[in-house]
Amino acid sequence: MTKIATFHDLKDKSVFITGGGSGIGAAITDGFMEQGAKVTFVQRSPADEFVAEMTAKYGFSPLFIKCDITDVPALQAAMDQASAAHGPIGVLVNNAARDDRHDWRSVTPEYWDERQNNNLRHMFFAIQAVADGMIAAGGGSIINMGSNSWWEAGGGFPAYTTAKAAVHGLTRTMARDLGDHRIRVNTVVPGWIMTERQKELWVTPEALAKQIDRQCLPDAIDPVYVARMVLFLASDDAAACSAQNFMVEGGSI
Repeated sequence: MTKIATFHDLKDKSVFITGGGSGIGAAITDGFMEQGAKVTFVQRSPADEFVAEMTAKYGFSPLFIKCDITDVPALQAAMDQASAAHGPIGVLVNNAARDDRHDWRSVTPEYWDERQNNNLRHMFFAIQAVADGMIAAGGGSIINMGSNSWWEAGGGFPAYTTAKAAVHGLTRTMARDLGDHRIRVNTVVPGWIMTERQKELWVTPEALAKQIDRQCLPDAIDPVYVARMVLFLASDDAAACSAQNFMVEGGSI
């Protein structure tokens, strides 16, 4: 694996990442730390071990705030805390999600709403919370995490795929509403990324072989490649990119 690219404008940038302590989110946090950014991340579960790992690796620490992103006031308070610690947020990465499998027959209205709250609703309210600061700063970058599951007509989790399809609509409408202020809004669309959660729950030799056969490229996809796309979109190199989907799925659609 080649060394990650350096984006000099990301040094000291205030970055806020949801779900930034595990899986794809941890790779994103790691990537921004390597750039010298001031990173805040939130998630429900403890992250002391990950914070210690990042501190040992880089000599400085990300700010971790334990937060349930479905609690919108708590999420907004965490973003205020991040701004107080690191300055106005210049990059927002709406990464947090839960891709739990579920049979359409068993979905209740309550479960449906809970899935939307975990996979979609928090993204809008995080954007709402950072927008004024980005407007005052003259611009910013917002990156929403989509999924190619619905592009592939994947089954087995309809509440999840519906939410992820809606992310693309959110990205495009907010790119229009915020674009005059030079705020860029894009979606990164991962394929089947080999996080520890995926490996523990769903990756079998047969399933992986089927996925590789579907892809144009013959390799399983590591989370670092999603992080690399996020870093590019956060940087000034992507200054002319907005309202778009950036696929990281090995050519599987």
